[in-house]
Amino acid sequence: MPATTVFVADARSTDNTVAVALSFANRLNIAVIPGGLPSVGRNEGARRATTPYVLFLDADMELSDETLLRRAMEKMKRRRLECLTTNIWCSGGTLMDHLLYAGNDLVQYVSSWTKPFSTGMFMLFEKKKFDELRGFDERALYAEDYLLSKQISPGKFGIVRGKVLTTNRRFKKMGHLRIARMFVKTALNSWNHDYFLRDQNYWTEV
Repeated sequence: MPATTVFVADARSTDNTVAVALSFANRLNIAVIPGGLPSVGRNEGARRATTPYVLFLDADMELSDETLLRRAMEKMKRRRLECLTTNIWCSGGTLMDHLLYAGNDLVQYVSSWTKPFSTGMFMLFEKKKFDELRGFDERALYAEDYLLSKQISPGKFGIVRGKVLTTNRRFKKMGHLRIARMFVKTALNSWNHDYFLRDQNYWTEV
């Protein structure tokens, strides 16, 4: 059994998340832990981790590229990075879904030179740096992943070639226009920490 533990933060889900996760227990070292808002569950998993690096993934992510994790770790160690992410692609999505995720990836590349950001869909962190930053802000009701990753200096942030797959559930629930508007408002409020402590109704709807 692999030595690395996969922590599944479950916030009293009703879609058999725990059962599905534990069905892989014969191949992976699975531990189900208490969740809540994403920052709470992620911090709890990180507190229990004893590895030099921690990888955060959203529940609906698919790692279709078998080489991605190996290449991500190699890049982290070779360049001595503190945080690394990759591209996001919407599996089976519409043209508009693809355009919005492509836009996110483009902005992510451009901003990596001045003020990096990573989404929690795929965020690989050096554990030492994660602890130094005190993890995700559990007061944040929105974009806690953005708040944390933007504290990384450009020289310590990386984007590994490739992609992870996600669903278009966010767009189906909230609509493309509203998601795009929230993305723009997030960028405009980059220096306004209080903005992220206010409820934007994102998790209520998603």
